[in-house]
Amino acid sequence: MTAYHSKDSHNPGPSLASFLSRRDLLRVGSVSLAAAALPAEITSQATAAPASTTPRKLKAKSVVFLWMAGGVTHIDSFDPKPNAPIEVRGTLDDVATNVAGIRFCETLPHLSQIADQLAVVRNFSHDSDDHLLSQVYTLSGRKVTQNQLFSEPNIGSLISHLQGPRNGLPAYIAVPGITRPGPPPHNLFVGGWMGPTHVPYCLGGLPEQADFTVGEKSYDPPALASEDLTPKSLSLGGEMTLARLSRRAALRDTFDQSLKSLEKLDALVGNEGRYQDALRLLTTPQVRGAFELSQESDRTRENYGRTKIGGRCLMARRLVEAGARFVMVDYGYDPDYGNIWDNHNVAIQNHPPLQEMVFRGYHLAGMDRAFAALITDLRERGLLDSTLVVFLTEFGRTPKINKLGGRDHWGKAGSIFFTGAGTKTGQVIGETDRTASTPTTHGYTPADIAATIYSALGIDHRAFVRDVLDRPRPILEQGRVIAELG
Repeated sequence: MTAYHSKDSHNPGPSLASFLSRRDLLRVGSVSLAAAALPAEITSQATAAPASTTPRKLKAKSVVFLWMAGGVTHIDSFDPKPNAPIEVRGTLDDVATNVAGIRFCETLPHLSQIADQLAVVRNFSHDSDDHLLSQVYTLSGRKVTQNQLFSEPNIGSLISHLQGPRNGLPAYIAVPGITRPGPPPHNLFVGGWMGPTHVPYCLGGLPEQADFTVGEKSYDPPALASEDLTPKSLSLGGEMTLARLSRRAALRDTFDQSLKSLEKLDALVGNEGRYQDALRLLTTPQVRGAFELSQESDRTRENYGRTKIGGRCLMARRLVEAGARFVMVDYGYDPDYGNIWDNHNVAIQNHPPLQEMVFRGYHLAGMDRAFAALITDLRERGLLDSTLVVFLTEFGRTPKINKLGGRDHWGKAGSIFFTGAGTKTGQVIGETDRTASTPTTHGYTPADIAATIYSALGIDHRAFVRDVLDRPRPILEQGRVIAELG
């Protein structure tokens, strides 16, 4: 299943049901047998497939995808407008960074001191103000309709397909992977037409309550929080010892050899490799140890902040250090905090005005601390040169503060950043007008962000891959690499 180039357009083709055959049933049977010994989400990891390469300036071995779903305010973070009218700028000040001429909002004191390590993109822009459409676009790099919310693979899913697991770790890991925008809740972390084997390995498993709106939300919930980010699937249960697991694995191997004697299929070979990766995840102490935040010092924990986002960013660093290929830090819709970034300030949200909320430890203040600690930690450990770190949200917020003290959806303008893997840092790419309403330079879309990530990993975004039904699909239909980053 390699990437290849083609000038032919692809045909959507018939439905999945029409392709079910003995081959499909055998494939399902093999996966089911693996599930008898291991949790299903682990057995879904795919074997590596060679990737089409293209010359690139950024060179990454790993990616940390900082996914802040909900729409982080750009004016109150990376793109302050001190000379704008009061209804736009509000009461917040801008502050100098450690790069002459670049200023951030006062909400980012830690990131402002490592601005020389960032390439801030202030011309992030697209044409949708809808959460679901914009989130799918940003997660996949592909524009969609309401009928395609679950059909397009995440960026991490295609990387999983093209480059596969590494060091016994799944190729696409979500920390914790429980964000469900809605209501009703939507799980947008999907493999799409690449199939369920390429969904992310979510440390949080299935959320206990997928609908973040359920339950009364405190007006001032505590920011300090201790999350157990040890994957649920690493718990063998009271009666499942490693010895017993090994016996189950041996039984499953015997059955598989008999099955292969009936019909030699590439799919079975692939499933075998996937199963062995999953078994290593459970039985290799070094791999299991990557998930143990308790091994970190108190000083390190304090640097990141003892918050949910702090712990998640620290986990991302540990996974990259252990060799993980693509790690998504997921922080947006929360059972304790509600819509963290979607700050309309309607009564049901029970939020203070946005320009007060930004200083809370679970909002911009916590994000600022955690992101700065992550980047500094990666650099000090010699990992930043080989790790592309990307901060992403689906859109910015309205320039004008609404009458409730919040800001609404704004696809026309937003701010994100890149660092690591050879990124040219200490710069701002693009700019917006005096009210941060629209870029005054050409805009960069989610497709361009995706193209840049693929390129940094040596994947040609113009290439084609075969989907789960063996049909040719373009990796991206649109998008160009952001040249200013190299």
